[in-house]
Amino acid sequence: MVDEVPFPPIVNITKPLSLLGHGITDIEIHFLQIKFTAIGVYLDPHIVSHLHKWKGKSAAELAQDDHFFQAIISAPVDKFVRVVVIKEIKGSQFGVQIESAVRDRLAEIDKYEEEEEEAVEQVVEFFQSKYFNKDSVLTFYFPAASPTSAQIGFASEGKEESKMEVKNGNVVEMIEKWYLGGTTALSPTTISSLATSLSTNLSISCN
Repeated sequence: MVDEVPFPPIVNITKPLSLLGHGITDIEIHFLQIKFTAIGVYLDPHIVSHLHKWKGKSAAELAQDDHFFQAIISAPVDKFVRVVVIKEIKGSQFGVQIESAVRDRLAEIDKYEEEEEEAVEQVVEFFQSKYFNKDSVLTFYFPAASPTSAQIGFASEGKEESKMEVKNGNVVEMIEKWYLGGTTALSPTTISSLATSLSTNLSISCN
């Protein structure tokens, strides 16, 4: 459970992936916490074999180490992010958030060209007509076999899941960074949880 939202401990895509990090997105207004989404990060447990360099580091150290999270993003293993809506919003609002996050990150490193803009527009269009009711589920699948593509899914109660594929490597990487990018990621609680799990797994696997 993540903030009373159930997350399965394992998901099967092409192979079993384990829930290694979870958290929420929220803001605090006048001491009132408003929660937007619950997030679960599923990774191939073999990811620890790509992270031995960080063996012995504490969870607190890892959570502040953006190089560690870049290594997670770069690791050639399957990654899957499951996002469950807590506070309902329009899909168009979410589209604007993801567009802004990806565009700003790419513009900062001078990689926001026509191809990237077109790919981002397709993502925005995918969400445009949707409504994120409470308990709607968003998924982002980053397959190891195709590191320059990602599959996005959306499922709402009573409706069949709709999917799209992002085929621009730069945009895919920035969506990953939005959720898994260490100190610049969307959800600090998710990053902290991921750091804790991987710190433990690294100490076990390396002993």
